Amino acid sequence: MTSGTHQEHGVQVKSRAKRRDKEESSSKLSKMSFWLKELIQYRGLFMLIFVLGIGGSFQYGFQISNMNSPSQFVKRFINDTWIHRYYQPIADNSLRLLWSFIVSSFCIGGLLGSLGSGYLASKYGKKRCQLCNNVIPIAAALLMGLSATANSFEMILIARFLYGINAGFGLNIHSQYAGEIADKKLRGFTNTSISIFVTTGKLTGQILGLREILGIESKWPLLLAFSGFWAVAQMVTLPFFPESPPYLLMEKNDKDGCTQALKQLWGDRDHQKAIDEMLQEQASRKTGQSVTVLELLREPSLRWQLYMLVALTIALQLCGINAVYFYAVEVFKAAGFPDKQIPYLAIGFGICESTSVILCSLVIDRFGRRLILLTGYAVMILSLGLLTLTISLQGTFSWMPYCSVILLFIYTLSFGTGAGGTTITINLEIFPQEARAAAMVILGVINWLGLTIIGMVFPFVVATMEQFCFLVFLFITAICGTFLYFYLPETKGKSWLQIREDFNKLNFPTQKHTEYQPSVNDICTRL
Repeated sequence: MTSGTHQEHGVQVKSRAKRRDKEESSSKLSKMSFWLKELIQYRGLFMLIFVLGIGGSFQYGFQISNMNSPSQFVKRFINDTWIHRYYQPIADNSLRLLWSFIVSSFCIGGLLGSLGSGYLASKYGKKRCQLCNNVIPIAAALLMGLSATANSFEMILIARFLYGINAGFGLNIHSQYAGEIADKKLRGFTNTSISIFVTTGKLTGQILGLREILGIESKWPLLLAFSGFWAVAQMVTLPFFPESPPYLLMEKNDKDGCTQALKQLWGDRDHQKAIDEMLQEQASRKTGQSVTVLELLREPSLRWQLYMLVALTIALQLCGINAVYFYAVEVFKAAGFPDKQIPYLAIGFGICESTSVILCSLVIDRFGRRLILLTGYAVMILSLGLLTLTISLQGTFSWMPYCSVILLFIYTLSFGTGAGGTTITINLEIFPQEARAAAMVILGVINWLGLTIIGMVFPFVVATMEQFCFLVFLFITAICGTFLYFYLPETKGKSWLQIREDFNKLNFPTQKHTEYQPSVNDICTRL
């Protein structure tokens, strides 16, 4: 072959390579352009997710954490008020009793709010219930803000009770609302946003409680009244968004309203396929109305869904996250961190948890719920086992506390990415529209009873078992994780009819089941 032929061949190879690179670049730009168009179409959905969050599960997370920083100031205020009234300091036992009432009243209010959420959401709709629920924290914020001026610790007690009602009711309504507004391909992200706002609320409460912001004695009433701001923000913005589309169609038989809601949330295009799926689900109902809690408990076709809900919720409550936060202070001190730096390191845990839940929301629609949940459980179990060992040996080796710090962060990351991010998503997806409100009531009852029991029992468990309490949480997580590994089906990209068919194999094992075959139109387009 001559040199000219070689040169000509080289030019052709370079030309093909350039053409191939140009085509690949054009393909990437095309995919990016399509992805951006999809995001723009769903801008109404993303805005509603944010508006629901700030007045929903954010309030729950904020109220869990914002009482920690000013606790010493509130106790001092109670003592000063007692002296002002009775001319003598309050007895230690009486102070502990009053403080326990203030703390536990939040859980009692949350339990009552959860119990009432199912009936009210089914009758009046999620949007109206969420708007009315904002009145409660505004009233509670006024009580908190004026308690110091009025020299009344009773106002703090009442306000905490009202905050609990708001958190219990709002968490359930927010979960139902978010579970019904998303397209299938964004359902995981939308449902996981509930957990994002819980962790963001906890983190915000920690940050506002710093000494440099509101964590000083003169500003504690403002800190405890801050929930009123989030309530006002949602009350002003939520009226511009529609009611849940499935509620409009399946509960109110308002097809035109459902279509308009879908266009506002998902973009102005044809949504007949989504409406047809809702109508199919409505046609599969045994009754035309929503299921009550008692009917749900007796319904054989939803028995294994309830088992999953209980296992998921118990694993979330008793996985040991509270013990990890409790021992973080001790581990930081053993590692040699100054006391003034520990509050900021604790905020690092909050940032870590929030970041991991956000990460979960971004990948859950790609990798599925089962894989992320079970992987998170596995890493949590391993971290708890190693953490028990490192805390036991932290007095033996000078470098061991640093290993404990690393394990604490690994555990927090795996919790947020796994159980913390996926539990609420799965619980929402395994129940149909007619039973979702009742299921959220049961979940709320288990959640608030769990918080109450943990608050009462946990200090005694830690005092008795010390770092070996992690083994109890490890054992519970392992049992629940094993159960879910064998029986929990994947729900990613599936309609309720497909999910129901998966559970019918467990609910009615002796019956023959025809596998649901989705049509081409049922296949979810991936972003």
